[in-house]
Amino acid sequence: MEKKELLYEGKGKKIFLTEDENFLIAEFKDDLTAFDAVKKGFEKGKGALNCQISSELFELLEKEGIPTHYVKRLSDSEMVIKKAEMIPIEVVVRNIATGSLTKRLGIPDGTKLPFSLVEFYYKNDDLHDPIINDEHALILELAESESELEELKRLGREINVILKSFFDQRDLILVDFKLEFGKDSDGKIILADEISPDSCRFWDKNTGEKLDKDRFRQDLGNVKLAYEEVLKRILNK
Repeated sequence: MEKKELLYEGKGKKIFLTEDENFLIAEFKDDLTAFDAVKKGFEKGKGALNCQISSELFELLEKEGIPTHYVKRLSDSEMVIKKAEMIPIEVVVRNIATGSLTKRLGIPDGTKLPFSLVEFYYKNDDLHDPIINDEHALILELAESESELEELKRLGREINVILKSFFDQRDLILVDFKLEFGKDSDGKIILADEISPDSCRFWDKNTGEKLDKDRFRQDLGNVKLAYEEVLKRILNK
């Protein structure tokens, strides 16, 4: 499949048109950003790691019945994806309190939540991706109906069950993660974007070591080594 014009460039990926209007190519970047891109960095090879990690996890979820935009990995840092109309809502699923949740609600860092929490954030850089509730989403016309919002929550929880079990078997705790969804040509909601240490928090089950983008956010170092460790465990069949 041939890469054509650049359609969109985000913080972590470039999206290109192809000769087929139904498919796009996502190219994963080596850039690192945090705190609304106030903090920026670069880690050579990070894009390829995220591409392979996302590919493996999309394939896992597809086998478990979760519809995604993933088609195939094209190269070390590129994948072919289905064209989708993106829903401007970030769906965040939390299993353990950390990050913004502890700051907002004062829940001690590392507290295991009594149930998996699903939150919505308005995907809008100018507004710094504010947290929203169902009513906000409907007022802003980010979703067509309450049932569509419930579908996003259902998919988030179902994906969480699959991934939590998968990573637990590899001695990783899935602390929390961000999902993005779109609608395919038939109007069906499908999982899009990526699933990687850029969008998930992973803690080692035995040591508590952070193996995700928090290593960049918190200046812990060894970002690429952490991502490599996540991939190594994913590939440990």
